[in-house]
Amino acid sequence: MSDGNGGGGPARLSDATATLVEECRRDREAAEDRFAAARSIARRLGAHPIRPDGADPETDPPEGVEFGFWTPDLVEASVPAEDVRLELFTPVAERDGHASGDDRGGSPIDPGRDDLRDAAFRIDRLPVERDGEFHWVAVEDVPVGTANRLGALYQLVAPDPDGEGYRTVRDPLAYSVPFGAFAPAEVYDWPRLDATRPDRDHFAALGTDDEPLSTTDDEGLPRVDPATSILEIHPGTSTEEGSLGALARRFRRIGGKIAAGEPLDPHERNYAGYDAVQLMPVEPLTQAYGRQWYWRPGGVESADEGDGTDGDDALDRGADAAVATVGVKRPEQTNWGYDIVVSGFSAANPAILETGRPDELVEFVSACHAMPDPVRVVFDVALGHADEAAAELLPDPFFEGPGMYGLHLDYRQPVVRAVILELQRRKANFGADGVRIDGAQDFTYHDPESGERVHDDAFLAEMDRVTHEVAGTEYRPWMIYEDGRPWPREDWELASTYRTLIDEHSHAFQWSPVTFAHNKPALLTFWATKWWRMREVGEFGSRWITGVANHDTLRRGSQVEVTDDWGGEPINPYLADTPRETIREAYDSPAALVWFHVAMPGVPMDFLHANYRAPWGFVRDTDPTWNVKVVAEEAAWIDWHLPEGPLADADGSGDAFPRLRALGFATKSELKAFATTLASLVEATDYDVDLIAELLSVAGTAYDPDGRGDALGPDDLQRFSFAWSADVADYLVLDRWTDTQGETRTAFDRAVREFRRERPWLRADVDPDRGEAFGYRHPTEGTVLYEACRRAPDGDETLLVACNVEGTPVEASPGGVSVDLDGAAGAPAEDERTGGDWTVALAAPEVAAEGGDDAAADESVTLATADAIAWRRTE
Repeated sequence: MSDGNGGGGPARLSDATATLVEECRRDREAAEDRFAAARSIARRLGAHPIRPDGADPETDPPEGVEFGFWTPDLVEASVPAEDVRLELFTPVAERDGHASGDDRGGSPIDPGRDDLRDAAFRIDRLPVERDGEFHWVAVEDVPVGTANRLGALYQLVAPDPDGEGYRTVRDPLAYSVPFGAFAPAEVYDWPRLDATRPDRDHFAALGTDDEPLSTTDDEGLPRVDPATSILEIHPGTSTEEGSLGALARRFRRIGGKIAAGEPLDPHERNYAGYDAVQLMPVEPLTQAYGRQWYWRPGGVESADEGDGTDGDDALDRGADAAVATVGVKRPEQTNWGYDIVVSGFSAANPAILETGRPDELVEFVSACHAMPDPVRVVFDVALGHADEAAAELLPDPFFEGPGMYGLHLDYRQPVVRAVILELQRRKANFGADGVRIDGAQDFTYHDPESGERVHDDAFLAEMDRVTHEVAGTEYRPWMIYEDGRPWPREDWELASTYRTLIDEHSHAFQWSPVTFAHNKPALLTFWATKWWRMREVGEFGSRWITGVANHDTLRRGSQVEVTDDWGGEPINPYLADTPRETIREAYDSPAALVWFHVAMPGVPMDFLHANYRAPWGFVRDTDPTWNVKVVAEEAAWIDWHLPEGPLADADGSGDAFPRLRALGFATKSELKAFATTLASLVEATDYDVDLIAELLSVAGTAYDPDGRGDALGPDDLQRFSFAWSADVADYLVLDRWTDTQGETRTAFDRAVREFRRERPWLRADVDPDRGEAFGYRHPTEGTVLYEACRRAPDGDETLLVACNVEGTPVEASPGGVSVDLDGAAGAPAEDERTGGDWTVALAAPEVAAEGGDDAAADESVTLATADAIAWRRTE
């Protein structure tokens, strides 16, 4: 039965609402404890289309929608239940003269448009049912979103008890937030998206004879196996479009070429040879007050961009049904992905959806699964913190207090605990084969008895046990943890074992000590001083993610000050002649590539920007409070990534850094002088932006906004920081660097990865009982030469590896590999090792040898810094 609203459109279903409330009460009463009850209720929160049992989501439209909200703040504030309403925004039309989406069978409002314009929405406000701390309602005639249509948007509203405006409750568990996390969520037909995904067979095959898996959990569910190697990708700068849709098209094009036996272009090889990709976070982000409002109630002109509000009070809430004007646009943000607000985590970040449709994330995952050799997709789950703006979107019980990265979540609160796990489940149900838990050491709580912070390993175990269901198949993903505990303790780098969680979970992986953020291979003696950690990788790194190139290591490397003396951190002079060439070689070194992909156990991971030998940096335009400080900390980036001369020619295009050039910066030296002075003043003034602006004006700089010639103010510093973020983000886009990809180098890099992929046994620890060993040559005589011997489990293949990771040129030969094999069970005898029958398996482009060449035991090659060679012999 429905409660009609008298004007057509959405109407409350009273019987369905009563049933929904009763079912939730029954589940809560049957639960063992409050957390178990919350886990059950969390599955119902959000907006869920109603279909009868047996209905086909692909063909049968929903009969209604169920809505559920956790609302402890409304209850705490004694807001009467009868004052709370579900507010629905049904798309009507865009008001700018553009053709409506109806012409193509879609919505009259296009969520993929990135221009700010006015749009009309019908507004309905329907009563809801309160049950404890929750509000529920079932509604019919609600437009439900699909790939081609924007559905109704929704939120809860209630007048403040003091009569000052309205309280707004967003849905943190939404499947779609087309206008960002700070706007109403979209009612989306998730069952239809799941039922129509192109890669259903991929999931149906999990754990079957067609796709056998080596691991099942205690409940018999299939557990996705680990990959052989991973490629990490930042979606926002991987293509010119900066979208998941464009990235999907790229993988489809590359997959089509491979399937047809066509050669790949040099830049396309940077994606090939992996059996997994890890997407940096694809969650909705925080927003910068005053400049990033993508949902403006009252219209484009109504929002006060300086007061930090979203203009909700511009809506006329005096009637139950009305048509309102709202300014809308697809979010456009520059961010590395980790500045999340938790709310909306279950949705895809609309800033990387060119269509504004969450289907793009499924499209990308499906494109990876459709590769000739299917590629697993790993989601980067960053739920160990929340940006401070999350306080506007989530109930107060969500937060324990301030934390290192904004707000610390209260993981011990039962409903919060349940909601976070449900957010993880819904996001991974987009089709993740693996889940990487960012900053697992940050999941902590305050122990009142000891007064200390305690790692919440029980919660991490709950994350590990989350069951995902995609295309009708239940499974558990490959789990990866980044955990550097006892970070942030001062001695963390020495004290961390990087094994806490893999010791607790036999199937899980962790980031290795050489993968963690603070490793900088562009520095002199990095490889020599990190040998103790490298030894750990070789001895028990089979369940570590390895390699030195990822989003954090390259970022940290770019923050090292470049100096002309020994007062700072010494740059490795053997890698290249300039800092710009040095950092590219450091993170895409043939020696490092061969070492991690051929010699070492575990799962090697490369970063796509490093593969391209392209610039990468820490960019974010979502925090006007700290953005100036963040940019100041990036001052050293200029030396590492920009050539001398005009900014416009920095990438050879002649049009780089247009925003900074418009502010008066014409050359690298002018920009560096300003950024360096800014960085010094940030530290000297303890980040007093007013004083910083005054001192910069006195010092005199090239910065002359609008050609005013006036003294600078705090707003000018903000303007500089946002111009920096936008220009640097454009500079990072990999499509700008397509023409710089070398034929020989990209072919070699791909060959190394394919070599690893063909030998999954290399993932196992180096085993002396099988005649395997690794080490580095002594005496060094000016060169750090890493060496290894690996042997296939059946003994039919032996590999010898030599990598000059830093130092002067050195001679290497099969017989000269000096790792100690004597006395190891199964080790080849000395005369066998020094005999003939070796062939060159892999040789760096600058080495005078080619793959397939015969190599006598005493036939040496010269390895300069970053060069490597691998020899092979079959039995």
